Amino acid sequence: MTDMSETAALTAAQFKSGYKPIWCPGCGDYTVLASVTRALAIVGRQPHDVAVVSGIGCSSRIPAYTACYGFHGVHGRSLAAATGLKVARPDLTVLVASGDGDGYSIGGNHFLHACRRNVDLTYIVMDNHVYGMTKGQASPTTEPDWDNKLSPGGTGVRPFNPLVIALAAGANFVARAFSGDQHGTAEIIAQGIAHPGFSFIEIMSPCVTFRPEQREWKSMVRPAAPAPTADAASAARRLMTDDGFNIGVLYAGDRKPYPCGGSADTRQVADLEAEFEL
Repeated sequence: MTDMSETAALTAAQFKSGYKPIWCPGCGDYTVLASVTRALAIVGRQPHDVAVVSGIGCSSRIPAYTACYGFHGVHGRSLAAATGLKVARPDLTVLVASGDGDGYSIGGNHFLHACRRNVDLTYIVMDNHVYGMTKGQASPTTEPDWDNKLSPGGTGVRPFNPLVIALAAGANFVARAFSGDQHGTAEIIAQGIAHPGFSFIEIMSPCVTFRPEQREWKSMVRPAAPAPTADAASAARRLMTDDGFNIGVLYAGDRKPYPCGGSADTRQVADLEAEFEL
């Protein structure tokens, strides 16, 4: 006899909202969205048990395109909001969607401390080395010699290395994926969600509108040769010599996550208000 208490397998479609994505044709974020919903189906949590938090930018539209709880925050503050949510509601699976501008520029300090705190979040950053929503400015990960109308000849500024920074700051899971590999990206996201602590996943997501040359990424990416390591020193050596096109899980640590959830004791709102009375 079939056990009716067993939950039927979830599908990616159950995590999609009724809103149609409005990214530019060819944007890598379409397949990132498909990978996110596929990963959530793999993990097996119901949509009402998942919250997706974002900031500002093309990538940050993702919460509206899922059937989960969503919070579209202000520029660069998605990790602050997600951290508070996870600490207050540890029963939720919390994903954060960001881009290289939102996450590494104005949100850079939150990124460092989210890694350090090691709260059980999954941080997905769609990196296309450009500010796409604001029409093609150089971002923190843009190559210093990228010539464009706003920075003729390039910025001359060394690009931010997010995976190295994440490892050094204390992230417990560090990986890179490519949007053109939908199934592989979904598997990496699912692994990041399942791994305890702060999981950071950089997804190379081409902006074919302002960086059409990124179409070549599909012929440049390759699986990371060594198996994932729990040794931070070994991972650091790998990342410092990495050319940015190795995809896969690069580090999976065993650091204990930040404790979420407070005391079982609850207080009434009226008692809290009384403390602030003049």
